[in-house]
Amino acid sequence: MAKAHKARNGPAAAANGNGGAQLFARLASRAAHFAGKPVTFLAAVAIVLGWALSGPLFGFSDTWQLVINTSTTIVTFLMVFLIQNTQNRDALAVQLKLAELIIAVHGAKNDIATVEDLSEEELEQLHERYRARAEETLAHLQRRRGGLTQAD
Repeated sequence: MAKAHKARNGPAAAANGNGGAQLFARLASRAAHFAGKPVTFLAAVAIVLGWALSGPLFGFSDTWQLVINTSTTIVTFLMVFLIQNTQNRDALAVQLKLAELIIAVHGAKNDIATVEDLSEEELEQLHERYRARAEETLAHLQRRRGGLTQAD
């Protein structure tokens, strides 16, 4: 496993044009981890409080307001990409784990393991089929339970 990790992040990855993607993945992961810590939130609160308290010093000028507006806009813009990257990785990890479980369960429909690759229309059709199956199963269970209570 260590060899595979080293090979992906080594000179061959950079030569294949993958080095930038690997660097981004590492930086995004570390930044997301850091951004989610309480100390980061407290630092952001401290910065906003410092900015607010400095208002009288700068006469609540347009430049004073522009500093916080520009800063928060830039941070928000960058965080959108960071959050999206994190969600993409998490969603893929969940899909892989679910696929492994589906494939491992005897009798499960293995083709459902790659359902995320279907089009929106195909997903809706599949959803309708599973919904119908669930309703049939529920009706069957209710009939059986009804039969048991009448026999008692």
